[in-house]
Amino acid sequence: MKFAHLADCHLGSWKREELRKLNLESFRKAIDICIERKVDFVLIAGDLFDTAYPPVEILGETFAIFKKLYDAKIPCYIIAGSHDFSASGKTFLAVLERAGFCKNVHNFEFKEESIVLNPTMHGNVAIYGYAGKKSGMEIAELEKVKFQDAPGLFKIFMLHTTIESARGNVPMPAINESALPYANYYALGHLHIRYEKQETEKVFVYPGPIFPNNFQELEELGYGSFYIVDITNGKAKLEKIELKLKDVVTIKIEIKNALTATETIIAELEKHELADKIVLLRLYGKLEQGKRSDIDFSRIENFVKEKKAYIFLWNASQLETVEQELDLKVETQNMEELEKAITEKYMNEHVSEFNRYIPSLLRVLAMEKQEDEKQTIFVERLVHEAKKVLGLEENVVEKNKAEEHKEL
Repeated sequence: MKFAHLADCHLGSWKREELRKLNLESFRKAIDICIERKVDFVLIAGDLFDTAYPPVEILGETFAIFKKLYDAKIPCYIIAGSHDFSASGKTFLAVLERAGFCKNVHNFEFKEESIVLNPTMHGNVAIYGYAGKKSGMEIAELEKVKFQDAPGLFKIFMLHTTIESARGNVPMPAINESALPYANYYALGHLHIRYEKQETEKVFVYPGPIFPNNFQELEELGYGSFYIVDITNGKAKLEKIELKLKDVVTIKIEIKNALTATETIIAELEKHELADKIVLLRLYGKLEQGKRSDIDFSRIENFVKEKKAYIFLWNASQLETVEQELDLKVETQNMEELEKAITEKYMNEHVSEFNRYIPSLLRVLAMEKQEDEKQTIFVERLVHEAKKVLGLEENVVEKNKAEEHKEL
């Protein structure tokens, strides 16, 4: 038996057309490989789409790709992920299923305090599935999951969640593998990592996304991937399939002077062959001179285009501005006293006629929404009080009186 394990396709996720196209091409290539390798079936462990309601053009392309798999008579089994899940079940995964292109194996029933999963049979294989949900809400439910037994069959459990051993240091909900019902192969999705864990008779696999889903993933992964799994005598042989469509060039530059940064960046880019490549520029460091807006990213992007790059992305989230520390010592844990001290310091250092309004405005902005008060009413009350502090309402009244007197 030989099957393919895909996850986290996120079709339609990228806003940039070039990367949205690559994402789709990566998925198309994966399905083409599945057909060429004549796998017995395909598993997609959640997040086929980036949303429950993807754009029409993405749907059209996706249906055409699934049609190729259907024509090759290769069954496809899916579950929803945290992105394409809908509590109502009204997603385009259901449309794909009704078209006969795939089978959603998220099939369960409640029995006493347990969630019992019913298997989908494929020859001598029992496939169980449980959908991923927003914010890891599936974790508590998975702890109650049991299988409707299928004795003597090879068991596959498809789930879109985080398992404890693969979480690392990321602070997110996770389930310990020991809490899951026994299966021979755990077809995982959700974590965008390539992860394999093989025990004596159990295998846990995250295949990674079909295509990197953001700037950091392009840096770390570079390309998409999936797995082809060959089962012989109950043993799983894993083969990672790499989906390299474009080379990624990552350039990291420490910047201290924003005023000269543009020339520095272009000089560094000049050293690299960028034609038809995904070019990533990450800037980091503390700016001792100038500010981020002094860097001419438009000029840099034009330079990269002239070098015939496929696409250029930059990230300056690690570029910090050195700010003067607030020299303020207040020995108190009272927030009102601390706020008063900070306000007085600001007013002393920034002398202005407007300063006389600051304490009163702060009191207005500290107003709380009353119980059962509608948001619109609360906002109106907030604006009304602020205008009273600034004397704007009085000015309007005086203006109206002056206009009435003039007419008389």
